[in-house]
Amino acid sequence: MDLIERFCLRDDLATYDPYDIWKTRVGARVKKFYNSNPRIGSAPAAALALFDDVVNNRARLFYRKQEYPIVRATAALTLLNLYESTRDEKHAGYAKRHLDWLVEHRSRDYRGWCWGLGFANSITKNLSYEADTPYTTMTPYALEAMVRYEEITGERSFEEAIDGVRRFFEEDVVVMEEDESAMATSYAPFRDRIVINAVSYAMYSHALLVDRVANSERSGARLRIRKLYEYVRRHQRADGSWLYSPEGSSFIDCFHSCIVLKNLIKAGRRIVLEGLEDVMRAGFAYLREALFDAKEFLFRRFSMANKPGLVRFDLYDNAEALNVAVLAGDSEFAERLTQSILRHFVAANNIYSQIDCFGVKRGRNTLRWAVMPFLYAASTL
Repeated sequence: MDLIERFCLRDDLATYDPYDIWKTRVGARVKKFYNSNPRIGSAPAAALALFDDVVNNRARLFYRKQEYPIVRATAALTLLNLYESTRDEKHAGYAKRHLDWLVEHRSRDYRGWCWGLGFANSITKNLSYEADTPYTTMTPYALEAMVRYEEITGERSFEEAIDGVRRFFEEDVVVMEEDESAMATSYAPFRDRIVINAVSYAMYSHALLVDRVANSERSGARLRIRKLYEYVRRHQRADGSWLYSPEGSSFIDCFHSCIVLKNLIKAGRRIVLEGLEDVMRAGFAYLREALFDAKEFLFRRFSMANKPGLVRFDLYDNAEALNVAVLAGDSEFAERLTQSILRHFVAANNIYSQIDCFGVKRGRNTLRWAVMPFLYAASTL
């Protein structure tokens, strides 16, 4: 609890980030160049990655700390977990402060309420997002935190915001594909790309909202949830895995796989999803067989990579795996994984986000990636 309070009971959650190098003017240009010309661009991209990992990881020269909506939302969710067990008003009070911050710092100029990554991000040669572009992968954390706050405290402080998020998913998010039984929605509020974990986030968000829509619209809302679920189920591979995206040159990594699983579990607690147990069983088995390093008792980054990297173990992967283990009720595994995370990633009350291929801890106290996801998962134990 002390570690959680140290990071979450703060008014200022600005933080450095493993993506800092790519947020600089030079880094952004190099990333765009790499996305347009991977062969030629790999050399400057590798040079910047080495500079960030080896030279500048502790000094953080040329970088600025930044606030991120997902950090505020995850801190609120973590404190609400503590409040459920402690009934200490400071936990609920700081959770509300973080949620009030989200209300003030939402993305504007959309029909609904929404939040984004917080920095510009180049994805491919033809797709880039602006810093204030809202995502279907970020907005659900604010929604879940506000819904949880109202459920736990009994206060109705965020009804307007919650209804605003409903409008975002109903009116701003685009249907990319749809047939009689399945649908996939966009990543951002325009026709961009299909990403499996984003579809699962939309599914879970609609499940959080289903009891808040008008009675006359509830059957349609349930159908939408089941169609989003069916798309995720349809794209589970025979070995239990999901590609990050069914489009283009994709990959399979640990934390996105876990995100799909956790959204399925949480949605299944609010609405019946046919065949969910089989989907989950196959997904759990893949995590253990393809991504788990039993010797280190940690989860690896990738089982199928689409680019080289310097990271051996990442806290984000293990935080989300811990979250899934708790949700699945595997308390013994969750406890062992927690102890392994503490042993590998925590030193002198600092939490590191990555262990590189040289065995060196990197990313000290970077809250977005992935201190807050770990503290949240630990708070569920």
